[in-house]
Amino acid sequence: MAKKIVGYVKLQVPAGKANPSPPIGPALGQRGLNIMEFCKAFNAQTQSYEAGTPLPVIITAYGDRTFSFVVKLPPVTHFLKQAAGVAKGSSTTGRGASAGKVTMAQVREIAEKKMKDLNANDVDAASMMVIGSARSMGLEVTQ
Repeated sequence: MAKKIVGYVKLQVPAGKANPSPPIGPALGQRGLNIMEFCKAFNAQTQSYEAGTPLPVIITAYGDRTFSFVVKLPPVTHFLKQAAGVAKGSSTTGRGASAGKVTMAQVREIAEKKMKDLNANDVDAASMMVIGSARSMGLEVTQ
């Protein structure tokens, strides 16, 4: 018989740096889950990523106070910042100066990486989503 799902917890945690402090501790504590067990398992599973890379994680909490989790790929904004070589996007998007530039080849590469997490039918549609994210960050998309 399948376990009863009590709820889901969605967090964004830096790779290899999960610890019981906020936001992880309070989010898991209110569900009655073992915080240290999650931190150890998450850090072990994310060793292959560059330290500090933000990773979305979806934790499924069960009725018997156990859990399972799924680690997603880093957000599109993380890949765009790496490709453009900037620390953060523009604070005034659409008003003149851009924060940086990305090429269509870089956009397509990011779309191919994120394809399984995006809600798109093909790579071209995923590329359009990545271009939208780049523009909202204040990045200029060039050929």
